[in-house]
Amino acid sequence: MTTLPEKAAENLALLREKKPLIHNITNYVVMNYTANALLAMGASPVMAHAQNEVEDMVSFAGALVLNIGTLTDDWIASMIKAGIKASAGNTPIILDPVGSGATPLRTQSAKQIIDQANVRVIRGNASEILSLRHEDSKTKGVDSVHTVDEASETAKILADELQTTLAITGPVDLVTNGRRMVRVSNGHPLMGYVTGTGCTATTAIGAFLAIDSDPVSATATALAFFGLAGEVAGQAASAPGSFMIQLLDALYTISPDQLKDGCKIESEG
Repeated sequence: MTTLPEKAAENLALLREKKPLIHNITNYVVMNYTANALLAMGASPVMAHAQNEVEDMVSFAGALVLNIGTLTDDWIASMIKAGIKASAGNTPIILDPVGSGATPLRTQSAKQIIDQANVRVIRGNASEILSLRHEDSKTKGVDSVHTVDEASETAKILADELQTTLAITGPVDLVTNGRRMVRVSNGHPLMGYVTGTGCTATTAIGAFLAIDSDPVSATATALAFFGLAGEVAGQAASAPGSFMIQLLDALYTISPDQLKDGCKIESEG
């Protein structure tokens, strides 16, 4: 049986071989950086959000990344339109509900996307993820959960309710589909000092989803790869500016064997 570190190496090699097109409807803050990150890791990015082209674009994409960081009504309409088209074609969708729980617009928009599209993975911090619960959800309230570790049982229930895979990222990332649970410990403290690292982790998951049909495996191995890139970057950089550039370089230079050896992934059930 293939271990997750071995699967991570296989996924990275396959990603660089296949170079899948990743369709992003994302926010202005991170658009350039996430496109460069996708190129560096071996994927092919496209940033397309116009309502009159998103269906055409997503029809030949390997995955669809939806990110509500700088949302507008028009962009949400485009996300839903692209999401419905992707769902019809069985193209994997990953949602980054940036700031969900902070304002009604963000929370309602994220829930609307989930309701109308077949979202395969949702990645966010604990508060963002838990804000997506149904009103009759069995989970605890957002305010009672402060860390990824404390959110583990709640996340399992919520993943089952939403019928998706959840990735709650933090010092130790948690990935669950309600039945399986995986923890990923790769990463570096400087990742928290560069805007868009969470959004870039989401795009990395999108790239791995394009070549790995198992959402839990794709998500865990992508987060291990991105976290290891942070560790490699942190060895060469001492401050956020240089770290941001070194992170791109690490996404390009890390080999499948390095990833297999450097993965910090633990499965629970």
